[in-house]
Amino acid sequence: MNGPSIAPSPGMNAPQVEPPAGPQIVVVMGVAGCGKSSVGQSLATALGDEFIEGDAHHPPANIEKMSAGIPLTDADRDGWLATLAGFIADADREGRGLVVACSALKRRYRDKLRGGSRRVVFLHLHGDKALIASRMGARTAHFMPMALVDSQFADLEMPAADEPVLSYEVTLPAEAIVADAHARLTGGDCFGRNA
Repeated sequence: MNGPSIAPSPGMNAPQVEPPAGPQIVVVMGVAGCGKSSVGQSLATALGDEFIEGDAHHPPANIEKMSAGIPLTDADRDGWLATLAGFIADADREGRGLVVACSALKRRYRDKLRGGSRRVVFLHLHGDKALIASRMGARTAHFMPMALVDSQFADLEMPAADEPVLSYEVTLPAEAIVADAHARLTGGDCFGRNA
């Protein structure tokens, strides 16, 4: 296999699966506090696509539960994921690009978000628990408390080799992540293969 035409920086990995055709739908995923919203918004701006903040679509009961430090169950997340999957399906049907920030911690959550679309790419932001906990502690305007960091890591199922994913260490500057992801998504080499 040939090397990537865009050499990944340390902490940047590309999968070995076929890239989707047309504008892509990007789900920026990872545990709370990894930077999904800021990276997602910047990437959407760079791509000229709509950005959807997944947290804004949690029902009040979920927000209440998380605010109290109670982890969500699969059943709690089901309706929320269905809502986000609906936005993704609409963009897919209309041939639009889209960027969604969503934790997408488990494989079955990612499968639900993807639905039947071949245009969904996951951008996984990851880092060690201590770093994420320090970021969570610095946040003041979010309902997710630090008490849920452990449950987020417990739920996280790392993307498998057959999932279309770009993976970035959160120690990298957000601008570097966005620049590299933008280049891969628009240059025909988002999956680490020569175009």
